Amino acid sequence: MERIAELLDATPGIAAPPVPVAMPLPARGDIVFSGVTFAYPGRPDLPALRDFSLTVRHGERVALVGPSGAGKSTVLRLLLRFYDPQAGIIRIDGVDLKATAPAQLRARIAMVGQDAALFSGSAYENLRYGREGATRDELRRAADAAQATGFIDRLPEGFDTPIGERAKSLSGGQRQRLAIARALVRDAPILLLDEATSALDAENEQWVQQALEVAMAGRTTIVIAHRLATILKADRIIVMQDGSVVEQGSHEELVATGKLYARLALLQFGVAGAAG
Repeated sequence: MERIAELLDATPGIAAPPVPVAMPLPARGDIVFSGVTFAYPGRPDLPALRDFSLTVRHGERVALVGPSGAGKSTVLRLLLRFYDPQAGIIRIDGVDLKATAPAQLRARIAMVGQDAALFSGSAYENLRYGREGATRDELRRAADAAQATGFIDRLPEGFDTPIGERAKSLSGGQRQRLAIARALVRDAPILLLDEATSALDAENEQWVQQALEVAMAGRTTIVIAHRLATILKADRIIVMQDGSVVEQGSHEELVATGKLYARLALLQFGVAGAAG
């Protein structure tokens, strides 16, 4: 109980300023990192990002690639303001993340990770977690778009069927499609995808990839992925190493340089992928 009380009494390090700046309407989803340097609290002498700059325009689809430890996931964590950088500025729709309320900021972002965070309620309850005020019709439309309605309707009680703790009654591909549907319910202008298909077999990946195509349409999307199918369709590929941008361009452009991306493509995707 003492440990629980200590946790409840803790003051979060990330909080809204006394007079937060309102995020502009309508939301666009423009993202700008300007000279960002960041080190995790436990490793202050080892920056995860070093003078990192990146601009992602409204509706653009950008893929982050690079070796492990390059700083790809750190970009998403800072964008969600789980941490603040030690130097530089991050803006969404022209507003410094430190100047606005975290709740306003996060309302503009939906995220689908490798391991979907699903709960022991029904499919409807899991979808409504994306946006509490969503109607059943809106939830069903999101499930339709995410290729999820078919398997949900086959459950004993359809959308009202309890799916078990961490959705253990569903397959990996079904869990991911449910998570994508929840992101669609959120109707946020920014979509973050962190290895959303990496744990799936080929058949499930095809279903999930179709759902992701719908989810990405018209949204500013940042993708972390090692799967070639997702990276090939990106408007721009950002190659990271040691917390910095070292290359950027299309798949074909980067393969032609013969540098880091070309080596990663050869290692991860085989000769066909490297050849473009």
